[in-house]
Amino acid sequence: MKVERSTLADIDSLLGDTDELLATAYPGDRDVRQPVHTVYVPGHRTSANLPHQWGQQALECVEAHGGMLQLAERVITAARKESGPAVPGQVASIHQVAREAELLAEAVTAKLEREPIEDLRLDFEDGFGDQGDETEDRWVVQAARDAVAGRTEKGAPGFVGIRFKCMEKPTRERGLRTLDLFLSELIKTGGGLPENLVLTLPKVSTVDQVRAMVLAARALEAEHSLGEGTITFEIQVETPQIVLAADGTVPLAAALQAGAGRVTSLHYGTYDYSASMGVAAAYQAMDHPVADFAKNQMMLAVAGTGVHLSDGSTNVLPLGEPAEVHHAWALHAGLVRRHLKRGIYQGWDLHPHQLPTRFLATFAFYREGGARAAQRLHDYVFKADSTVLDEPATAKALARYLDRGLVCGAHTEEFVTSRTNLSLTQLGQLARTGSLD
Repeated sequence: MKVERSTLADIDSLLGDTDELLATAYPGDRDVRQPVHTVYVPGHRTSANLPHQWGQQALECVEAHGGMLQLAERVITAARKESGPAVPGQVASIHQVAREAELLAEAVTAKLEREPIEDLRLDFEDGFGDQGDETEDRWVVQAARDAVAGRTEKGAPGFVGIRFKCMEKPTRERGLRTLDLFLSELIKTGGGLPENLVLTLPKVSTVDQVRAMVLAARALEAEHSLGEGTITFEIQVETPQIVLAADGTVPLAAALQAGAGRVTSLHYGTYDYSASMGVAAAYQAMDHPVADFAKNQMMLAVAGTGVHLSDGSTNVLPLGEPAEVHHAWALHAGLVRRHLKRGIYQGWDLHPHQLPTRFLATFAFYREGGARAAQRLHDYVFKADSTVLDEPATAKALARYLDRGLVCGAHTEEFVTSRTNLSLTQLGQLARTGSLD
């Protein structure tokens, strides 16, 4: 059928708003690294070399409880029991499992020595509490100085920032004062705001609180002669009201739009949200049905926007008797794997002893499917005969999977490029667009 120019013009006119919406509200993935976790540390426990200290504590704990190799074997075995073989009829030999555990243990040990914390958040909200204005002022300034000094420390994190108190009336002024002090000291001590700065706005319950944060950001940019849009922030989803409003709408998507391009991530808050829903303390967890419902809405809200998504934390810590430590590690590794399989690529960690299973479970997730993903991507790009007929959207997902594994350290550059016969530039383009055109 031939479409007349007048009809096409009418269609273009009709869909003009749709074209604008898709281009602005759904620009696609940002070409920005997403950390695999965020570590929350109370603001009064700040130090310039905190990440290195956490890495060393993690390694010491593993060594005291059987070693990294044994823990890697446990993580791999649990994952295989859960998932079964990746390809029907394919069963890994004991030797293959042992070798993979050895390689995984080496990779995670190196990670804990090189970059034990990918994203560090110094907490001046629940983790700090109300210690009085004078005490909070002093620690906020110290946190900023440590953030600057920490850039040159061994194991410096890829991202660093603070969580300040929320926009609710009792804490609004204190939270904004903390934010202002932190940014002011960063600029004074470091000569400007670091590119890897992340700010967390907690307990968001209405879209207007996001708009208020935008007003505050603009005021701070004017105060410090910063460019428009310099100050960005992530939203913590910790209240039912931001998932379902009083008028029956789902405010999450509106909150992203109200952020005027400044919202970088949505983070699920396990315990505040669960408690607000009336879940008994013993059953508040990342895998509770109310948590899954909220995170499903969050996934829908961020899809296509370029805004990242993070799961929450578990407060069951690897401490105490050996049996308790291994139980907590097994739980944590399982929860990490769970959110990775569901398409959520970031979570929270609250204690140094959670770092080993964070990276073991994450690296195992990317390594176990790496060869298969690389082969499928190769076959798609080079139009080779294959038992799987992939499309551009799947090619994009395959490339993103490999790229995430590469960035966090689960894969080496040589593995990815040799298996796909693609350059890293080509891989990045496929990850963003699903095409090399």
